[in-house]
Amino acid sequence: MSTSEKKRPRVAIIGAGIAGISTAIALRKQLHYDEFTIYEKASAVGGTWRDNTYPGCGSDVPGHWYSLSTELNPYWSSYYIKQPEIRAYWDGLFGKYSLEKNTEYNTFFKSAEWDDKAQRYNIVLQDTNTKEQRYTSAEVLIYGIGGFMAPVYPKDVPGVDNFHGPAWHSARWRHDISLKGKKVGVIGNGASAAQLVPEISSDPSVKVTNFCRTPQWYVPQDNYSYPTWVQWIFAHIPFLLRGYRNMLMARSDLSFLIFRKSNKRLLAIARKQMTKYILKVGPKNQLNKLVPDYPPGCKRILVDPGYLQCLHRPNVTLKWDTIESVVEDGIKLKTGETVPLDVIIFGTGFSLEAADFDLRGNKGTTIKEYFASKGGPTAYLGVAVPGFPNSFILLGPNVASGHASVIFSEEAQIQLILRLIKPILDGKIKSVEIKDNVTDEYNDWLQRRLETSVWSECNSYYHIAGTKRSKIVATFPGPVALYWWFTKQTAWNDWNVVGEFGQLKEGFGIGKMVLATVVASVVWFFYK
Repeated sequence: MSTSEKKRPRVAIIGAGIAGISTAIALRKQLHYDEFTIYEKASAVGGTWRDNTYPGCGSDVPGHWYSLSTELNPYWSSYYIKQPEIRAYWDGLFGKYSLEKNTEYNTFFKSAEWDDKAQRYNIVLQDTNTKEQRYTSAEVLIYGIGGFMAPVYPKDVPGVDNFHGPAWHSARWRHDISLKGKKVGVIGNGASAAQLVPEISSDPSVKVTNFCRTPQWYVPQDNYSYPTWVQWIFAHIPFLLRGYRNMLMARSDLSFLIFRKSNKRLLAIARKQMTKYILKVGPKNQLNKLVPDYPPGCKRILVDPGYLQCLHRPNVTLKWDTIESVVEDGIKLKTGETVPLDVIIFGTGFSLEAADFDLRGNKGTTIKEYFASKGGPTAYLGVAVPGFPNSFILLGPNVASGHASVIFSEEAQIQLILRLIKPILDGKIKSVEIKDNVTDEYNDWLQRRLETSVWSECNSYYHIAGTKRSKIVATFPGPVALYWWFTKQTAWNDWNVVGEFGQLKEGFGIGKMVLATVVASVVWFFYK
């Protein structure tokens, strides 16, 4: 191969959602690196915020906190923002950094296998339209699919195919079907259902029956709009918007205290306040069913978008009885009652397992086999897995929080990844791989911490099997500031490195080191 034909190491980014776009921006903006390709199986970018278009869809994290720290937006219209505005933000960033030329649409990332001799991954891609396969390679893989891409339909609700009317998941909303004048059944009362039920029931001709299993904890949304003059000062007065965002982060992160079972007084206060809110807003005839018996935070606390209030509407009915099956004309309950319906909507959440993630590493095993050997998804800092060099997962196992912005956690992961791959992209080394013992030690600590959290007290999607006896695979047992600190402290001797190692050191600089030490001291004081 001639010198002109030699290529720099390639980076493959799987998914053009928030994680993929954030990674591509960081590569281009911070490392000034352009040898990357985003593989997106859909025909447009946006991920979760492209696919979820149900009525009322939005974020339960404040907009100024639910955005990139490097791309603050002074023009958010309100404290909590809706799906169209969120998607427009990410579409805007995608265009701002000219990522279109680095993106291949309708391309499914089918599999990848590590070639130890060539020190790269051999990748199989598939056109989602023609099903034609093609092959490529990359030195670095960054998997940015996230945890909310695979809708879940409850396995214990059989007979959906028997239903004579349309049925769909909230994440696959049928905009071609009008609900006006129809009897609509909504299965589930989690975050998605709590947003869509108030919206669709605002039309009194729509008769909504909400089939619930488990009560939820709520806090009032108290949403408000930002006046034009506030948006102006955010845009033009230096450091004000940054300070506002930091205040939101600090306030949000302190709420993690209620997730520790040892903080009994705080848990009691939280339970009392949330119970008071439910009793105040919920309908009197449902209060005995609406107040949970598990501790607040065990399931994600819902920022109430008007769900409790809408239960007073005459066209909204709650059903707590167990569903036996879906029948031709509706849903049959185990009590023997059949609820007649024209439409069924599943608001039953998502699978956190990446079912299509087919990756084979340097030990000849797949990542699924590694996860199975560990009793469920396991990684170092939720980002790297032993046996899979140069491969990184964004929002992987035990990264999410029950209280904060996952975008912040993903940014911390991306900064760690950039530090690790920069020597590869610069041609100084060939590969990096997290060591087995480092991963095991980290996860032993993590699981011990999780046992002392409220997440071990109930069934939820935080667990691999949805039951409190199964392994918790979704959440990090600390504030996001602590997670950020961990990603900052990763040492090179935690990694197996192939190539001329040299002097690979990560320097903080005096200012950053002082700031990090102060933050770490505060975090440790509150959360030890």
